[in-house]
Amino acid sequence: MMTAAPAPESTTSTSLRLANIFLVVCFPVLLVLISVRMIMTPGFLEFEYNRPDFPEDVYGLTREQRLYYAPFAVEYLLNDAEITYLGELEFSDGTALFNSRELRHMRDVKTVTQIAFAVGVVTGLLALAAAIYLRRRSRDMLRRSLMSGALLTLGIVAAIIVVALVNWDFFFTGFHKLFFEGGTWYFLYSDTLIRLFPEQFWFDAALTIGAVTVAGAVTTLVALLLAGRRH
Repeated sequence: MMTAAPAPESTTSTSLRLANIFLVVCFPVLLVLISVRMIMTPGFLEFEYNRPDFPEDVYGLTREQRLYYAPFAVEYLLNDAEITYLGELEFSDGTALFNSRELRHMRDVKTVTQIAFAVGVVTGLLALAAAIYLRRRSRDMLRRSLMSGALLTLGIVAAIIVVALVNWDFFFTGFHKLFFEGGTWYFLYSDTLIRLFPEQFWFDAALTIGAVTVAGAVTTLVALLLAGRRH
């Protein structure tokens, strides 16, 4: 009976290194995307709007109205509906909730969101495959890959938080310029998107994403260290 020849040592070593590098690099990406998804919930909106220091809408939206209207915007980013989902919404006096510029931006945000989460799903599956491969070949390398990924995550988040705290405008503007066409994300203070999601909301969201990501990385490190001691 003929048997398959074992893979050359050099090929196996290269495969292990590639799996290791991929797992390290994708670790922070996956943690951030998971954190982003966690704040895209009615619960986070409720937490923000109920904070005593959250800025009020100077144009008259009450906290209850914000809690009613804002979830539509978040839900639109996560569902398969067309922009009419938001375009048909109206205030109690019959005027449109969002103007054409706001609707265009929300359509752009949905595209970016869907691409990001799709990339996250594919990356997550590939990372799982890489982890399984490493576990079968070298559990020690899998452990080191996850630890390196967690440490890389902490370094990246720390750098981003420093930039955001030192110069929030630079961070906020740079983020939007990276993903959206110039000028399409500028709005008046009287526009609904700003009234529902003022700058303080995005500052808090960025810090929350950072905090959740850091918590995930630290938890991973602690779990790996404890597992290493047991073995």
